[in-house]
Amino acid sequence: MKELALPTIGSALVGAGLIALGIGDGPSATRTVEMRDFVFRPARIEVDVGDTVVWLNRDALPHTATARGAWDSGGMASGARWSWVASRRDTVEYICTYHPTMRGTIVVR
Repeated sequence: MKELALPTIGSALVGAGLIALGIGDGPSATRTVEMRDFVFRPARIEVDVGDTVVWLNRDALPHTATARGAWDSGGMASGARWSWVASRRDTVEYICTYHPTMRGTIVVR
């Protein structure tokens, strides 16, 4: 007689935890924010946990994408790109440290 392999309680809990976090619910998306004319475009975006946000510097001068205390792209020269993956639900406000009037918001659902 052949025995059936049953999942352990630990693996079931891990799987349930991943579902609760929204991991594995579907394909992740990539959203792009351009740094152009000293503005983040779009200035506000909404993403899901697991999505990637990519910043592209389309200006002639360097910029940063900096959420103080959370993450910092460092100086990005013209044409450079940097990405960040949304890991938890939150509303994140960020700036360019070189040009603090450049402001953006990411709402992570």
